[in-house]
Order: sequence, then structure tokens, then C-alpha cells
Amino acid sequence: MEKPAETSYPLHDPLQRRWSPRAFADRPIADKQLTILFEAARWASSCFNEQPWQFIVATKSTPQEYERMLSCLVEGNQKWAKLAPVLMLTVARSTFDHNGKANPHAWHDVGLAVGNLVIQATTLGLSLHQMAGILPDRIREVYGMPQGFDPVAALALGFAGDPTLLPEELAQREQATRTRKPLWEFVFSGQWGQPATMVK
Repeated sequence: MEKPAETSYPLHDPLQRRWSPRAFADRPIADKQLTILFEAARWASSCFNEQPWQFIVATKSTPQEYERMLSCLVEGNQKWAKLAPVLMLTVARSTFDHNGKANPHAWHDVGLAVGNLVIQATTLGLSLHQMAGILPDRIREVYGMPQGFDPVAALALGFAGDPTLLPEELAQREQATRTRKPLWEFVFSGQWGQPATMVK
């Protein structure tokens, strides 16, 4: 299933095709493909080139590890994320390596790395759904995470599947039309809330 965005202006193909399904096919992802995704994340830009991102990954080929990671998601996300062949957690290092000071841009940079990963996944025909609904304290406990690292989000990765596999409410959301705010609502110039001339 594909749901390309109906954009107002032409976009690069993987940007237009990227979307976040909850239904995933029962089909594994090759380790080589996963490695390519992490390589894409590796080359994201970051403040002072600190690269403050870490990924924890579990696949259904290691059921015990997969179940441990699934248990780090809120219950509502577990219901559908369990269909994905791969789960990941993203983590931000909260201080700079070069001076030990707090890095206020770490989460932003993790987002850039994940953005690279998502677009690379789309070019490989994979789908990915990001989740804020995680259990940070459980993640820290389960994975022995040291101080100075913050769980950020979870990712479910696989090949988009049949929406009818989902509970009815989620199946309806899966098939709903994609929407976005118009540009003038978030691109300002001159003062806050004043749409920039190029997006009016």
C-alpha cells in the first residue's frame, strides 16, 4: 500500500512517497538493508559534528530481544508495532564530548539522523513509523543505559502491509487521506505570525 503526498509543489520522490503505516507485512528485512539505513543516519549533520545519536535495534529473528523492546512501548503502540519485523529505539547523548557541557541541540540532531534513515528506507521500498509513546524509565532499566543519555523515540520498520490486519479504528486511520498545514501557517517573516510573502 502506498499513500503518496498530494503536495502543493513538486518534491523529490522519496519525500513524496514517505508515510507512516501501522500495518506491516510478515516479511523480514535483510541485515544489509538495515546496515545501509544506519549508514544514512551516520552521515547526518550535527552540532560540532558530535553525532549524538545512538540506535538500539531488535528484529523478530531474535524473539527474546524483540519482546524486550516491544515492552518499552506504551500499550497502544504495542498493539500494532508488534507487526513490524524490526523495532528501534533512538537515544540522544545529552552532553558534548569535546567539553562536557550540555548539548541543547542533541534531540534536534537525532531527528536529522532519523530523517536521513527514513528517506533512505523509502528509497529501498521500506516503511517506517516513528513513535513518541515510549517508556523512558523502562528503557533505561532494560538496556542499562548510563547517565547522560536520553531515550527519544521508537521506530517500527518493515514493508507496508494490509490495513485490515489492524483493529478497526486504526485501519480507518491507515486509509484516511493524508493532510498537512498550509505553508502560511508556519513560515513567517517580519514578525511572529506574519506569513512570509513567498507562501501567501
